[in-house]
Amino acid sequence: MAGGHGTRLRPLTFTGNKHMLPIANKPMILYGLEHLVKAGIKEIGVVLGPVREDVKGLLGDGSSFGVEITYIDQPEPRGLSHAIATSQDFLGDDPFTMYLGDNMLKQGAKPLLDIFEKEGSDCVIGVTKVKDPSRYGVVVFDEARRVKKLVEKPKEPVSDWALIGVYVFNRKILEAIERIKPSWRGELEITDAIQVLMESGGKVDVQFVQGWWKDTGRPEDLLEANQLILQEIQPLNEGIIQDGASLVGNIRISKETKIHTGTTIRGPAIVGEHCEIGPNTYIGPYTSIGNDVTIRNSEIENSIVMESAYIDCGKRIIDSLIGTRAKVISTEDNVPKGLKLVLGDMTYVNI
Repeated sequence: MAGGHGTRLRPLTFTGNKHMLPIANKPMILYGLEHLVKAGIKEIGVVLGPVREDVKGLLGDGSSFGVEITYIDQPEPRGLSHAIATSQDFLGDDPFTMYLGDNMLKQGAKPLLDIFEKEGSDCVIGVTKVKDPSRYGVVVFDEARRVKKLVEKPKEPVSDWALIGVYVFNRKILEAIERIKPSWRGELEITDAIQVLMESGGKVDVQFVQGWWKDTGRPEDLLEANQLILQEIQPLNEGIIQDGASLVGNIRISKETKIHTGTTIRGPAIVGEHCEIGPNTYIGPYTSIGNDVTIRNSEIENSIVMESAYIDCGKRIIDSLIGTRAKVISTEDNVPKGLKLVLGDMTYVNI
């Protein structure tokens, strides 16, 4: 699933698909795709909304990943059940996995597939405990830990077990979708379809997620997902490190990147290709820096800096998302002094 408008991530998603935003310098959609490949799935349908060309450019026909990719058009985001219904020609009568492309899931999809095959399920759902159930579809269990009901984004707390956005179905879910109506949000909810499936005698099994899971719907979620990936990064240096530069901890430096004298990088961190870092620069832990980035005379920590950004501001930047080709520069020498800003719609600035 790679559609939707990504409204909670604006302005970053005004000009691109949210599933292409980088986590540890890799578009987030690739994490899910790689999990499907590792699970042995060879035919993948990518559901796209209006913003799509960058996804097609990245994935192509799937041959570079050892799979066959079909693109499926969902012009308006009318719910996950609508996306499945839109995909009927691709799905045919085969069982299938549905994987939300903006999910970050350490364990991958295979544990759900294993349960589906072992138990003869009609549906397998992945669940994990969350702090704010109102943001998710949730599962209510009975005393025997069997699924009792599903509720989409409950206004009142009924359960803290959230659906993680990875499912395995057989074609019975298509029959259930035909019986549901749009919710109060105007969408055909997957929770409603699974509820109908269950009430009609379908076998719904649960996989309790092993390891971490992250929904990347908000800027702070992107930063947390970046932290989780960088915690496991392996050090590598393919760049040029000048004398007087200091690298501490697990750091990946890509080819043709120069780390200048007077620069300190503390890992975990990752720096892309063709970057110029320093002088007089500090890169702190949990920072991802994309390709072709220049950072001088600045400090940055726990942040994602995207491709071709330019930072030379004499300030400390923390907990930030710096978009593609963005510029952060200093006006300290200007008289009179003041802040000079060019901000897009729905931009957030903390000064």
